[in-house]
Amino acid sequence: MSVASQLPGGQAGPATQQMTAPLKVVAQRGKGNQKRITKILLGIVGVIVAAVWAFPVYWMVNSSLLPSAVLERRTPTLLPFGGSFKNFEAVFESGTFFKSLGLSLAIASITVVVCLLFAFLAALAISRFRFKGRKSFVLAVLFIQMLPAEGMFIAQYKLMGSIGLLNSVIGVSIIYVAAVVPFTIWMLRGFVAGVPADLEEAAMVDGLSRTQAFLRITFPLLAPGLVASGVYAFLQAWNEFTIALVLLDSSNRTLPLWLRGFIQESANRAIDWGEVMAASTLVAIPVIIFFMFVQGRMTSGMVSGAVKG
Repeated sequence: MSVASQLPGGQAGPATQQMTAPLKVVAQRGKGNQKRITKILLGIVGVIVAAVWAFPVYWMVNSSLLPSAVLERRTPTLLPFGGSFKNFEAVFESGTFFKSLGLSLAIASITVVVCLLFAFLAALAISRFRFKGRKSFVLAVLFIQMLPAEGMFIAQYKLMGSIGLLNSVIGVSIIYVAAVVPFTIWMLRGFVAGVPADLEEAAMVDGLSRTQAFLRITFPLLAPGLVASGVYAFLQAWNEFTIALVLLDSSNRTLPLWLRGFIQESANRAIDWGEVMAASTLVAIPVIIFFMFVQGRMTSGMVSGAVKG
């Protein structure tokens, strides 16, 4: 090492610093390029995974616009050139779609509202208060969630029949709420436990009442959890098939039952896959609209809960 480049005390001189500075710049550029390449690769993988998930939905919508003769060809048609809405017209001509749609919306709406009400209060009680039997209650919630639904069909049928709620919206909604509430309580319990109680206490010191502190401080932070739990409850109620099959007759059918009946009717005259795909698309559209709506509410709830005042 040159004497001119070494200062007393072992410190590097100006010459040494001039030599190492370009090396540091090169090393930093190399790390930046590696991060950039990693982000690009991860982005490509994400696009591929998203395409794999979205392709069945695209194929369903694409097939709903094509006639059955085109769908039965050996060569798949990836773009609906020359397609039409005749399959959707055939579905609407069946005359029972809108009745089943209204029934599914009513059952799903009642299930979401009642489930969130009970689950929210139960989650608050479990997370905020210490009472006798609290651990037993939590274990009971988990145990109920582990029970197989098929093992309770007969008991549920006899119970609804004894109180005159067979083949009714209220009867099906009660069973759906009972099935969804345990897991919803467990979901909301995590959100409530993640919000420190000190926030409410600090707001009460500033002059707010307990109710005002909860509504202004805590509730906005819990809004994303309520939305996520509502989405779960809605999807469970909307897609459920077996309980509705047990409790409802052929005159009242939710959309999953209606879709099965539509396929059976189509099978009697040779299945028209274009009409089946159109019916499946109509069943999926309300779910997509609902999710797009609550997605914005979930984001706004997170932002409003994170910003004070």
